[in-house]
Amino acid sequence: MTENIRIADDEHGTETERQLVWRAESVGFAALDINDAELMHGWRSDPVAAHQIGIWPRPLTAVRERIERDIEDDDRDDFLILSPDSIPVGYVALTSQNIVNGTAQVELMLAARHRGHGYGTAALDAMVDLAFGELPMYRLTAETHTDNAPALTVLAKSGFTQEGISRAACLHRGRRHDLAVFSLLRPEWEELARPRAWEA
Repeated sequence: MTENIRIADDEHGTETERQLVWRAESVGFAALDINDAELMHGWRSDPVAAHQIGIWPRPLTAVRERIERDIEDDDRDDFLILSPDSIPVGYVALTSQNIVNGTAQVELMLAARHRGHGYGTAALDAMVDLAFGELPMYRLTAETHTDNAPALTVLAKSGFTQEGISRAACLHRGRRHDLAVFSLLRPEWEELARPRAWEA
């Protein structure tokens, strides 16, 4: 399922034509492109995102190089999350894909101004539907700081179960943080009483 759409840049007042590769009721996905480096750089530079996700700001050239490498990596798929009016509101990825074992990891980051509007849950649900409905995945995992309350809430809403804690697994600003480890299995997804992305 692909369609051409106009993506609005609400910060610069410009539009670009892109392919929408996956659609759910309240979000869509467009494949991440090298031209999205400036947008990603801005999101990664947000101190709240840096703390909650455990990343640090990097130069724009480094972000561009990373996106280039990730695009070439067959074991991952990276997407811009688009609002219903085609504004980029965040980023979601399916990484460490192992088709033989049917496993992958989910990553999610929202732009600061678009947090708290339900885009996180909608994007995670859509990514889960893509992984289980279009790809042969059986087990998805996600990790986040144990004090990242918004992410813990989104993961629980999307049906993920906390498996445990990786103690002191992340260093950020001179402090060690525990990581909560979550998973969702295909049979658990099949039992979720919610519409699937393709029903939109």
